[in-house]
Amino acid sequence: MKAISAAQQSERIPLVDLKAQYRVLAPEMQKAIAEVLETQNFIYGPAVERFEKEFASYIGVRHCVALHSGTAALWLMLWASGVGPGDEVITTPLTFFATVEGILLCGAKPVFVDVDPRTLNMDASSVERALSPRSKALLPVHLYGQPADMEALRAVAERRGLILFEDAAQAAGSLYRGLKAGSLSRAASFSFYPGKNLGAYGDAGAVLTDDAELAARVRRLSNHGSERKNYHERLGFNVRPSSIQAAVLSVKLRYLEQWNERRRALAESYRRLLGGLPGLSWIEESAHSRSNYHLFVVRHSRRDALLEHLRGQGIEADIHYPVAAHLQPACGSARLPAGSLPHAEKAVGEILSLPLFPEMTQIQLEKVGRAVAGFCRRA
Repeated sequence: MKAISAAQQSERIPLVDLKAQYRVLAPEMQKAIAEVLETQNFIYGPAVERFEKEFASYIGVRHCVALHSGTAALWLMLWASGVGPGDEVITTPLTFFATVEGILLCGAKPVFVDVDPRTLNMDASSVERALSPRSKALLPVHLYGQPADMEALRAVAERRGLILFEDAAQAAGSLYRGLKAGSLSRAASFSFYPGKNLGAYGDAGAVLTDDAELAARVRRLSNHGSERKNYHERLGFNVRPSSIQAAVLSVKLRYLEQWNERRRALAESYRRLLGGLPGLSWIEESAHSRSNYHLFVVRHSRRDALLEHLRGQGIEADIHYPVAAHLQPACGSARLPAGSLPHAEKAVGEILSLPLFPEMTQIQLEKVGRAVAGFCRRA
């Protein structure tokens, strides 16, 4: 590594630097937002229609229904597909809790299976053992941007008559066997939370599908159960999309591929810098996937001490996620006792997300590498 000056050593390194991204995009963003202000179409309108067409084309499906959050997308994707009380949905314990909320909000029960210890994605070989006569669907998560093993999961779904979905919240632009995440199942939900690879300037989400009727149902449910003003065919909700967020996303979508390539290059640099350090490993990239590297996640048995060490040097590492979903009290009767899913439970005590964003410099990356290496050699 090159020598780093005292000023560079003291620089704070965020987990993601949205200010640096905005400095590059500011003229385009201001123009896009101003166009929405001129039209005064703040909900739906031309900006939303444009983004829905662009994102559906990018993912490679026929329909995109924009919504006000990724959580709403998860919930309505399941609800519109007929998931409801008495049904069980097989999913992963290693995810942001919104995955589980979407199931619970439908009145269904999440059933958790353990993860593959190499990728931390849902272990397809465990699914059959978790099935029951009430099993309705499979909901894998493309964790940290790496697609789950969709071919193996599709085989189970077809054999057992289950609906296969995707939680693609972290996987915008990721590939599985050459196809985009979000095009690999009956429907997929995306989150455009600001820190995502494709992030809005607030909450936003979408459901992607080739099923025209499913897309229409999601759209109705998101708009108070209505297709035309003041006529309500069934109970729905208000999770309609913001035109300003859609305009922001259309601008960012033009840069997503180059941002993802930069993330992949940075991830490779991390692997070179951190390779061979005692006690340190990272999440493997499977042969059939091409991750967008939403996060670069390492593992260490003294994770908490490593995190404290990094933050003490101005490096904003973080944990995604510190509590496995099957141990969360909000799961109610679906909650499992500690020890039920050993791979996931071991992982949540070891995983650590290092700073990674397209604008990250080599100097910043080397500072993180030095700090991690210093800890591992003393641990």
